[in-house]
Amino acid sequence: MKLYGIPNCDTVKKARVFLESRGVAYDFHDFRKNGVTEAMLAGWLRQIGWQKLLKKTGPTWGKLPDEVKAGIKDDASALALMLDKPNIIKRPVLERDGKVLALGFAEQEYSEAV
Repeated sequence: MKLYGIPNCDTVKKARVFLESRGVAYDFHDFRKNGVTEAMLAGWLRQIGWQKLLKKTGPTWGKLPDEVKAGIKDDASALALMLDKPNIIKRPVLERDGKVLALGFAEQEYSEAV
């Protein structure tokens, strides 16, 4: 199992505490430190779509020029933005064997996934 995100994100912290308190083994992939790849993002986009994967509620999105925001209309445009600004990816992403089990953190969803 692999958990993707950034370590100082409160939602990622909640997910990590949940997994660790249940003894669930996982690898943590730090977007900032380890980066993201086009192949990784393309796989997630195929599974859950850019509308769910793109985080439009944070400061990274808020600071984007309106023309950049308006240009995000499909997987390709969202992928380019996420590669350039990984903080704009909704997190955490919980994955096993290439399959996205959960996006964000909801205790019920994590309980079912692990």
